Amino acid sequence: MKIPDRIRAKLDALPDAPGVYLMRDRSGRVIYVGKAASLRRRVSSYFRLAIRRRADPKLRGLVRSIADFETLPARSEAEAIILEGQLIKDYRPRFNVEFRDDKRFLLLRVHRADPVPRFDACRIRKDDGAEYFGPYASSAAARAALDFIDRRFGLRRCRPTQPGPEDHRHCHNDILRFCAAPCVGKISEADYRARVEEACAFLRGERMDILRELRAEMERAAAALNFEKAAALRDSFRLLDAAVRQRARVAPPPPLRAEEARIGLAELRTALNLPAQPRLIEAFDISNISGTLAVGSLVCAADGLPDRRRYRRFRIRTVSGSDDPAMMEEMLRRRFARAGEDRWRPPDLVLVDGGLTQLRAARRALGALGLNNLPVIGLAKRFEELYLGPEGAERIVRLPENSAGLKVLQRIRDEAHRFAHAYHQRLRARRIRESALDDIEGIGPKRKEALLRHFGSIERLRRAKVEEIARAPGIGPRFAVHLHTALHTGSTERDRAFNT
Repeated sequence: MKIPDRIRAKLDALPDAPGVYLMRDRSGRVIYVGKAASLRRRVSSYFRLAIRRRADPKLRGLVRSIADFETLPARSEAEAIILEGQLIKDYRPRFNVEFRDDKRFLLLRVHRADPVPRFDACRIRKDDGAEYFGPYASSAAARAALDFIDRRFGLRRCRPTQPGPEDHRHCHNDILRFCAAPCVGKISEADYRARVEEACAFLRGERMDILRELRAEMERAAAALNFEKAAALRDSFRLLDAAVRQRARVAPPPPLRAEEARIGLAELRTALNLPAQPRLIEAFDISNISGTLAVGSLVCAADGLPDRRRYRRFRIRTVSGSDDPAMMEEMLRRRFARAGEDRWRPPDLVLVDGGLTQLRAARRALGALGLNNLPVIGLAKRFEELYLGPEGAERIVRLPENSAGLKVLQRIRDEAHRFAHAYHQRLRARRIRESALDDIEGIGPKRKEALLRHFGSIERLRRAKVEEIARAPGIGPRFAVHLHTALHTGSTERDRAFNT
């Protein structure tokens, strides 16, 4: 099998890093989306002779259909898994429609209607009345969470639906493990169910104080020079944090009611020592994948509730690479350069998604515009901690988990994240659709934009006759022949090369 020089050059340039790859057929359609811990090793494997000879029929069919590919880098394999799922839902490629390519992630499950509920792990979500948590990109994180809630809350692991004294005769989990032994009445049914409810709340991301306790225990062990214990606690903390954070992202909380928002704003004025109640809050967030297609969002809350008339999107212009604080600084500088306009009047509070570095970036942007007195805070996702104060004298404020003020900030922060991520996804999808023109000699940004505006899509352009292409603005008969040939003959040659 001879690989075209252009494809060979793309293979040689692939990074040894995690990411997602998209395989295209000769018509430019996305026919397969996959993720990889190493894009270089995974994508190159499709073009080996052994794959065509010994792979299963489905894989051989895929390989024979590949005419081109594209890659998107990711920060980690877990991020690649999530991105892969999103792209599959967007494009529904025929070789992996509905995630049918054996990728089933762990879920945690509990049947709360059982007499004595227990948690277990599974890979298929059923309509069986159980509550499911996940799916988890990291199996290790899911299993660590399951083991932790069993130990922390004294939950049972035995399989009988309603265990009793006879089952206890053959079980020593109340001695060897941490089981509260409801089967022999060591704990009442009501108290045991309360523990199950607390475990569910922890898996939903509603008990972040438990993670803070674990981190504090880790720090105490390190301070006491008990490094072995500290390392074990660190590993447990990282896995649990990953599991709980992922669940918190998957299951966003419901919108605030007006009365709850009003109480929350009053709480924020007191907790943050603000000169007035923050009736107008602007929140900012950044979305990008390893620095590519970087965008930012501004969302606004008036009296604690979303005011979509003031939402804005930003394309990051001056920052290259993965530098979120610099991107945040650029976005705030551009937004508040217009602060003198009536409809762009400064808010009562600026909220940035992140901790100390993001807060300092926001302060630099505001300081350069003479807005040092504008209240600004950072909300860090890890422990939902608030960062505020002047540079060098910052402090952390932790509001209670049930605080209405914290809920106001969380809702607007999450809305900023959603708005930025949706814009980034739209640009990424557009780039994937338009990339078929990028490799054709003579097609620059202006010509590509003109062609897409005239024909509406790559597919319509590919189906057009030479005479129709020639009528497009700025094309002409000679270039129309070149473009038509590149869109058809080149693809056919690539497809023929892969099938020889």
